[in-house]
Amino acid sequence: QVQLVESGGGLVQAGGSLRLSCAASGLAFSSYAMGWFRQAPGKEREFVAAVSRSALNRYYADSVKGRFTISKDNAKNTVYLQMNSLKPEDTADYYCAARALEVTTTTRYDYWGQGTQVTVSS
Repeated sequence: QVQLVESGGGLVQAGGSLRLSCAASGLAFSSYAMGWFRQAPGKEREFVAAVSRSALNRYYADSVKGRFTISKDNAKNTVYLQMNSLKPEDTADYYCAARALEVTTTTRYDYWGQGTQVTVSS
């Protein structure tokens, strides 16, 4: 059974940092591209960042480029999202996702975690 478990969310002031983690089990992690998405209240889920199966290629939404960094540790079956210079508009539930094919910025992933809440106060 595939499980993706996010952690690291919380409340932070604008300008602060958080690091989200997503621990994966039940899948051949190194064979999966991984993505982070977020969903704010009343809005659709949107792409944040993604990393290729090999962890060599990374992709970002324009809104987070230069502030967020995605990384993938195939030895630990974990993907991270380092979030710096946080803004109130980054407030959302953050989800990690796994895809057996190569990375995509769409929501067409095979597995999803339950999400972790990030709140950025002004």
